[in-house]
Amino acid sequence: MHTDRDHCVRAVQSKDARFDGWFFTAVLTTRIYCRPSCPVVPPKPENMTFHPSAAACQQAGFRACKRCRPDTSPGSPEWNQRADLVARAMRLIADGTVDREGVPGLAARLGYSTRQIERQLLAELGAGPLALARAQRAQTARLLIETTRLPMADIAFAAGFASIRTFNDTVREVFALTPTDLRARAPRNSPQNTPGVLTLRLPFRAPLNPDNLFGHLAATAVPGVEEWRDGAYRRTLRLPYGHGIVALRPEPDHIACRLTLGDLRDLPVAISRCRRMLDLDADPVAVDDQLRADPLLAPLVDKAPGRRVPRTVDEAEFAVRAVLGQQVSTAAARTHAARLVTAYGDPVEDPEGGLTHLFPTPEALAAVDPESLAMPRTRRTTLTTLVGQLASGDLHLGVESDWAEARARLLALPGFGPWTVDVIAMRALGDPDAFLPTDLGIRRAAQELGLPSTPAALTARAAAWRPWRAYAVQYLWATDSHPINFLPV
Repeated sequence: MHTDRDHCVRAVQSKDARFDGWFFTAVLTTRIYCRPSCPVVPPKPENMTFHPSAAACQQAGFRACKRCRPDTSPGSPEWNQRADLVARAMRLIADGTVDREGVPGLAARLGYSTRQIERQLLAELGAGPLALARAQRAQTARLLIETTRLPMADIAFAAGFASIRTFNDTVREVFALTPTDLRARAPRNSPQNTPGVLTLRLPFRAPLNPDNLFGHLAATAVPGVEEWRDGAYRRTLRLPYGHGIVALRPEPDHIACRLTLGDLRDLPVAISRCRRMLDLDADPVAVDDQLRADPLLAPLVDKAPGRRVPRTVDEAEFAVRAVLGQQVSTAAARTHAARLVTAYGDPVEDPEGGLTHLFPTPEALAAVDPESLAMPRTRRTTLTTLVGQLASGDLHLGVESDWAEARARLLALPGFGPWTVDVIAMRALGDPDAFLPTDLGIRRAAQELGLPSTPAALTARAAAWRPWRAYAVQYLWATDSHPINFLPV
């Protein structure tokens, strides 16, 4: 995107918010970088240069605009719609891998050399993994400075900086303000006094239809792990340094997020996983425009545009839940999952009550006596095989997973057919092109709309919807009156 100069100039001159996060505008005369929708008067085209990431702007010596705050724009949709090396690396960096394991750890997760990863990230993003992680640390630091009363030393280490001096230098360089100045500029009512509790605004590209997104999460919520309360979806989070509880409430122009964390070092990871679960970095205009080209899908898109794919904060957890949901109702799947949570989940304390456990780890489930599972023998075998593979590391489902390889490994397991594999690919791995032609709800919707209803014929028709077939699934499911399609009252 950033290499198409004419397109970028038009987006900046029209202040088009749809391109926020796709590229960043650096102004040569002021040495400031902005998001395309910055409210200030656009600079002259000859004074503009364009970069693919905030980190690349910082590497080139530009500082963040104090008006549009480009570091808080939605992430590029590229990283959640691709499965190549760069996209997988970006998802891992957002998940905090570089801060916890360094660049060698990032390379080991991806199966490439550090030199190869650095070369590809530099070529496409203008910054290497350390610079990208540094930009994320700076954003986390700013968030903590403006929304808490924590001492600056605590903020420095919570944001992932190795020293207070590095923290101070980075904040000054990126924002052209000292940490103390940043706090002084924050609204007076924003800092919070409850330790470990942060209230944030998660941005997204409009439009966003919350009905199926929050409806799905609430209707399938596992008691003790998830709940819908007072207009917000709440759940427990298993994080690298501890656990957390998040409450997410849809608002017209953002998602209100309240995080309770045991360790503030988990903040960037928690935000990244919540954004991924709610598919907030998607480009709904691009998705809807392509699906609207099909005359039979167009009325569904026009009726409620901006549907997202509800995803997960824990890929292994979702795979287990997908198996529990094979050939049973939503209520029965929740019951099976709740039994496992009560028996094998780690207990947590929820100040508001309602949430009691973290979902069990694969290691905990691998130790379960199969005979104690109240389900048919074949599904019991499917579940125990899956958790055994996950616990041993022979099967890994994560943000860095190669989608094709993960599908092949899942299909090789007993009891895994196309429906189970594709629902895991869609909601856990994040493949935007996953499709469920054998799903009963999809076939029923197809028949009502006049689309082919047999799996083979429907798959052939759906070729025109690629690479957004997972979003087409959401629109097709929405024709039904199932609770997953409605925002809870």
